[in-house]
Amino acid sequence: MLINMKSNHLANDGQKLGLMYFRVAIILFGAQLLMGLIAAIQFVYPSFLFELFDFSVARMVHINALVVWMLFAMIGSTYYMLTDETEHEGVLMGLGKLGFWVLTAAIAVVVLVYIFVQIGPGTEQTIWLINEGREYIEAPRWADIGIVVVVLIFYANVFLTFMKGKKTGIMTVMVANLLALAGLYLAGMFFTDNISMDQYWWWWVIHLWVEATWEVFVGTLAAYALIKFIGAKREVVEMWLWIEVLMLFGSGVLGLGHHYFWIGTPEYWWEIGALFSALEPVPLIAMFVHVLYDWAKEQGESGEKSVIKNGPGMAWIVTNAFGNFLGAGIWGFFHTLPQVNIYTHGTQFTSAHGHLSFFGAYATILIGMMYMGVQGAYGVERMKATFNSKMAIFLITFGVLGMTIALTIAGYEQVLVERAELGGGWQAYFTAQNLPWYIQAQVWRLVMGVVTFLGFVYLLLDLLTIGKKAKAAEA
Repeated sequence: MLINMKSNHLANDGQKLGLMYFRVAIILFGAQLLMGLIAAIQFVYPSFLFELFDFSVARMVHINALVVWMLFAMIGSTYYMLTDETEHEGVLMGLGKLGFWVLTAAIAVVVLVYIFVQIGPGTEQTIWLINEGREYIEAPRWADIGIVVVVLIFYANVFLTFMKGKKTGIMTVMVANLLALAGLYLAGMFFTDNISMDQYWWWWVIHLWVEATWEVFVGTLAAYALIKFIGAKREVVEMWLWIEVLMLFGSGVLGLGHHYFWIGTPEYWWEIGALFSALEPVPLIAMFVHVLYDWAKEQGESGEKSVIKNGPGMAWIVTNAFGNFLGAGIWGFFHTLPQVNIYTHGTQFTSAHGHLSFFGAYATILIGMMYMGVQGAYGVERMKATFNSKMAIFLITFGVLGMTIALTIAGYEQVLVERAELGGGWQAYFTAQNLPWYIQAQVWRLVMGVVTFLGFVYLLLDLLTIGKKAKAAEA
C-alpha cells in the first residue's frame, strides 16, 4: 500500500487519492494501538511514565486516534469506490488532494499539542487552541473548523461526481448518508455550560455518527466489497442495503436514547433506547448471510470452483459481519437495559463493548478496503492470503477478543463490589480497583494488547509486501 504513487496501476486520481488516505490511516491505527498499550501498562503500573506522559494524555490520544484513523480510512474508501461505481474519473479531485494535505497537517499539529501541552487551566483561549475537553472529539476549535472545511470539500467531490456519473443504489445510499455524517459533526461545535444539555448534543455526534451514519456507511462498503471480491448479485446486496437504511436510521436514532438514561431526560427514553439499540446490527449480518448463501448455492449448482478475488480482504469483510454482531449487538445489549445499566454505567463493561464494537463494526471492514486498495494499486486480478495475512487477522482478532473478555471480567467485578455491595461511592471505586479480579483482568488486558499490536506489525508487513508477491505470482 505504501508504494510509490507513480508506479501503481490505479485508474484515476480518485483512487490514487483514496490510497493516500489509506496510508495515513494505517499510521494512525498504529499510533492508536501504541497509545492504548501505554495506557494499559499504566493501569497495571501507575508509576509508568508518571509526569512525563500521563494516563490522561495516552488515553486521549488513543481514543482520538481511533476516530481519526477510521475517518481517514472511510474517506479513502469512498474515494476509491466513487470513481468505479459512478464510472466517472471524479470532479475537483485536485481540490480533494488539497483537502487531504490540510487535514493531515491539522491532525499532526493537534496530536503534537495533545502530547506536549498536557496540563493547564481551561479557558476560552484553550478551547480554541488546545483542547475542547469533549471525549472523542477533543480537537481545539480551529481544528474543528478545518475538519468541517475538508469534509465539505470531500462531500462536494462525491456529490458532483455522483451527479455526473452512473447512479447505482450503493452510491445513492452513500451520498445521502455522507450528508448526514457531515452534518452531525456540527452538533458538537457549540458551547453550553449546562452539563446535561452538553451531553445531549455530544451524544448526537458520537452515537449518531457511530450507530447510525457509520453503520450505513459500513453497509455500503460491504455491499461494494462483496460485489468486487466474490461477484455477489447487486440486486441482493442493494436490497439488504435499503433494508439496513430503514432499520438503522430508525433503530440508530431511537437507540440514541440508551445514552439518555442518567442525564435528566424524560424516562420514556429508558424503554425506547433499550429496545431499538439492540436492533442495529441485524440487517448487516443478514446481508452477509444472504449473499454468502446465494454465492455458495450458485457455486454448487454450476460445479465451478469458487474463486475469491481478494482472500485477505474477504476474510476481513466476513469478520466484520460477525464482529459487528458480537461487539455492537451482544456486548452492547449486555448493558443497554436501564435496569442493568444503572449498575454497569461507567464501568469496564462499557470499555469492553467499545473495544469489540469499534473493532468488529469498523476496523475490520476498513482493513478489508485497504487490501482492495493494494490489489488495485498493483493491478492484480487475484490476491491470495499470505502467512502475514493469516497471522495479522488471527492475532488482531484474538487480541481484541481477549481484551474484551478481560475488560468484561473487570466490569463484572466493579458491578458486584463497587456498585451492588458498596453502593457506588468514591471509596467503593478505589476498593474495587485494588481487588485481585480487577488487577488480574487488567494484566490480561495488557497481555492481549501486546498480542493485538503484534498482529498490527504483521498487518503492516503484509500491506507492504502482498501486492508485490501477488504481482510476481501472476507474472
